[in-house]
Amino acid sequence: MQHPKRILICPLDWGLGHATRCIPIIRELLENGLHVVIAGEGRSLELLKTEFPSLAFIELHGYNITYPEKGSMILKMLFSIPKLIHGIKQEHQAIQKIVIENKIDVVISDNRYGCYASGVKNIFVTHQLMIKAPFLEGLIHNKILSYIKYFDECWIPDNETAPFLSGDLSHKYKLSNHAYFIGPLSRFSKINEVKKFDITVIISGPEPQRTIFEKLIIAQIKKTDLKTLIVQGKPEEKEEFQRKKNIFVIPHLNSRELESAILASDIVISRSGYSTIMDLAILNKKAIFIPTPGQTEQEYLAEYLKEKGIAYFQEQSKFDLNEALKQSEKFTGFTGSYNSGLKAKIESILSSM
Repeated sequence: MQHPKRILICPLDWGLGHATRCIPIIRELLENGLHVVIAGEGRSLELLKTEFPSLAFIELHGYNITYPEKGSMILKMLFSIPKLIHGIKQEHQAIQKIVIENKIDVVISDNRYGCYASGVKNIFVTHQLMIKAPFLEGLIHNKILSYIKYFDECWIPDNETAPFLSGDLSHKYKLSNHAYFIGPLSRFSKINEVKKFDITVIISGPEPQRTIFEKLIIAQIKKTDLKTLIVQGKPEEKEEFQRKKNIFVIPHLNSRELESAILASDIVISRSGYSTIMDLAILNKKAIFIPTPGQTEQEYLAEYLKEKGIAYFQEQSKFDLNEALKQSEKFTGFTGSYNSGLKAKIESILSSM
């Protein structure tokens, strides 16, 4: 009797977005009768444990890069390059061992450059084939490609032609021959919900900026009568609602609960992380984005979507809730249609094996 193929999923642990967009991949693999093992750490791993409690989980340390409370994120990342390179080498060694010990057949890495192994099929998932930077952009792009060449396939979660969500991040430079657009990845599917909230706020991202963002939002919402749900992005904490007048706060919601909350709200306020953007696009929601300060990818995506007339954004240091709500009325929200090629890609894995 042939045993089901074993697939190792390795999401990056910077924020929750890389984990959330792995959810539809994991679901599709399970529906095809494959055995899934998940490797990671921190809040992203805790999130996946809440979504798939019956699966096997392995601790795989990340790069342990933190965001500065003040100062330049660009300088912080430049000084962190040796640490990143060392982290990539370490995770590659760890993955080789995990693959052997767990008899893995396929490794799917979401933005973890060292998560590949010899003797198995290796797939890299990313929307960021270039990094927005004030200098050396082309050089950085070539460096990214030099890492991705170790993988058999590169899956890009976006449309190849308009409408697409990632802009220059995956469309500016020529792609390698093993790169494939598979359409946006979202854990959500559109359902009908009765309005419950004026605003749903989704807090996410690395510390200390996650906490700074949360305190800023709460301070301004307290001055209004707007019925607001705040999801703190803390899957490791016990899920208990706290209510203070018009504000409802909860550490975490599972996918189904968060989808319901988003659809039951007039507008969403969140970081402009790409996974959040994909989720809101699939649900055709209006949004106000507050990029993580210094994170060039989020700043670019927020500006890109504003130029497209889709969503308004403000810098965190200049955030004014009343002004943001007023300006957001001029924007359409997400209205496009996005098709997923994930099912076909999973089927191609099965046929190749």
